[in-house]
Amino acid sequence: MFPNGWPGRGLLLLRCAAASLLIYDGVVALLDTPQRGVVAFQVMAVAAGLLLLAGLWTPVAGLLVVISQLAFLFYATAPIRSAVLLAALGIAFLGPGVLSIDAVLFGRKRIVIR
Repeated sequence: MFPNGWPGRGLLLLRCAAASLLIYDGVVALLDTPQRGVVAFQVMAVAAGLLLLAGLWTPVAGLLVVISQLAFLFYATAPIRSAVLLAALGIAFLGPGVLSIDAVLFGRKRIVIR
């Protein structure tokens, strides 16, 4: 689905908020001395944030968000509130909205049921 109008703007705002948090937290954690087992998940979080920001492969990016945030909860490297919130947002991503690269690449499809 690629909603336009206010729902599309709402999805854009949601994507930008989650992406900025993911990118910021990931870069700050990578610049600090990261734990050995968490580096891959921090890179995954930054990559997911960049994908969400661009609106490219949003279902894949949502899955990457969930995996990375659950790993951060497991390794206890992130505050519980932000990790749970971002994991829930990753699950809840229903689509990129009309203001995304996915909308340009794939567009709206019309399904005719007879």
